Amino acid sequence: MAIVKPFRGVRPPKDLVEKVECRPYDVLDSEEARAEAGDNPMSLYRIIKPEINFEPGTSEYDPRVYDKAAENFQMFQDKGWLKQDDKEHYYIYAQTMNGKTQYGLVVGAYVNDYMTGVIKKHELTRRDKEEDRMKHVRANNANIEPVFFAYPDNEVLDKLIMRYAATEPEYDFIAPIDGFGHKFWVISNEDDIKTITEEFGKMPSLYIADGHHRSAAAALVGAEKAKQNPNHRGDEEYNYFMAVCFQASQLTILDYNRVIKDLNGLTSEQFLDALKKNFDVEDKGTDIYKPAHLHEFSLYLDSHWYSLNAKEGTFDNNDPIGVLDVDISSRLILDEILGIKDLRSDKRIDFVGGLRGLEELKRRVDSGEMRVALALYPVSMKQIMDIADSGKIMPPKATWFEPKLRSGLIIHKLS
Repeated sequence: MAIVKPFRGVRPPKDLVEKVECRPYDVLDSEEARAEAGDNPMSLYRIIKPEINFEPGTSEYDPRVYDKAAENFQMFQDKGWLKQDDKEHYYIYAQTMNGKTQYGLVVGAYVNDYMTGVIKKHELTRRDKEEDRMKHVRANNANIEPVFFAYPDNEVLDKLIMRYAATEPEYDFIAPIDGFGHKFWVISNEDDIKTITEEFGKMPSLYIADGHHRSAAAALVGAEKAKQNPNHRGDEEYNYFMAVCFQASQLTILDYNRVIKDLNGLTSEQFLDALKKNFDVEDKGTDIYKPAHLHEFSLYLDSHWYSLNAKEGTFDNNDPIGVLDVDISSRLILDEILGIKDLRSDKRIDFVGGLRGLEELKRRVDSGEMRVALALYPVSMKQIMDIADSGKIMPPKATWFEPKLRSGLIIHKLS
């Protein structure tokens, strides 16, 4: 069963939150972070993208960068831009996108639950990216950014959250660039804190939705600290890492689409003919066409949109991986026809999150940068949970969650 605890959050005063908060470290590059931070000394980019404190071109993996992150984290606290709460709380974080709001509980998740599989993952992680985040956690002795979990719908927690949602939030702002809304409440009532701990304690599993590398890094550093402490008891703060947990049914997963540089030596006609072996192919004309259901794909080629419907027998409804559209397209289009074997390393393919819309696929093909685009129907949260429960791993580049968690609303110290 899942173990969570409240913690003493480190967070900005109410009047500074919009100066401090920013997008997460992994959705923009160094120069974009440098531009967004501008001349704002309070931007959390100075801690989560600390290479912007150095000359342009400085590697984000330069040892000086991690040291600068820790230096700035301490400076933010010294100046009062970040302050630690005087007692342990849970917190509620709500995000609103396109009129839909999802409510997350900010908790201390248990390191051992990650190690033993109570916290379930659905993606592989890369050791180099894990090590980068581990260095960041070690340098700051804190989880500066939260990870993004899902939990099975829970009526008790839903009622508790809605009760707080009817009150004045601690933070309430519209983020720049995307225009999404963000609200934040502090849960200080002891009975409510006890209820949250107990309700999570009834859950057999929690699910990583987004932030697999941050989850791995946070848990591995916690386990590392436990091993290094000769007086380890098990109740130290490093035994927990910060997560925002959302009810699974509230989450929005967008399509994660593909653009490919060439047709592997085929003409357009040969490529379309090859598709007909496993798909029913229909020319939809020049207007943008979006997949309407599972196992339907949209293809953009030579200024025309096509629908591709996977034929019976090309997928296995009893296989949680084989039934996924990302697997079908990888096997039968990218690999079999286009010769793309490894989505993680092949330079002929790129990926476009669904928030950009199918217009972005059209733009990249029309510009001549790419030859063909493929749009997929979004994966469902149920599919993700089924895969995690089966112990299997999803194919790469399968999910795109929006909205992303803003960084800088809350930080968790490991001591």
